[in-house]
Amino acid sequence: MFKKSLAAAALATALLGVHASGFAASPTDAVAAFHHALTTGDKDKALSLLSPEIAIYEAGYVERSRDEYAGHHLGGDMEFAKTATRKVLKQSERVDGNTAVVWAETETTGTSRGKPLHVFGTETAVLEKKGGDWVIVHVHWSSRKAK
Repeated sequence: MFKKSLAAAALATALLGVHASGFAASPTDAVAAFHHALTTGDKDKALSLLSPEIAIYEAGYVERSRDEYAGHHLGGDMEFAKTATRKVLKQSERVDGNTAVVWAETETTGTSRGKPLHVFGTETAVLEKKGGDWVIVHVHWSSRKAK
């Protein structure tokens, strides 16, 4: 039984692209792990992937720290992510030393405020390697309604 559990945990870790320590193996893996944490409602994991000094830009607004995001939009983002379907349409990564950028184009469907939602989005995430782990230092989200 223990061997099966250990094998399942190893497989899950490999599929999510994270180290046994729980941190992401690459910048793209870190972004994916952040979105997975939102979807599963894992607040601690989501916050662990964000730098304390993160700047989050969305819809003309700015949240200037991990604590500010945790106190304002994190809860709503997790509630929405639990019921929405987010599909990555295209993604690329560029790494230069301890800095990386991950660009993504997404399609999201779900319900927001009781109304159906279908949007195409763009995401730019800037990451920094700290102590061997990738953390997100900046995110810029933008979306438009599907036609």
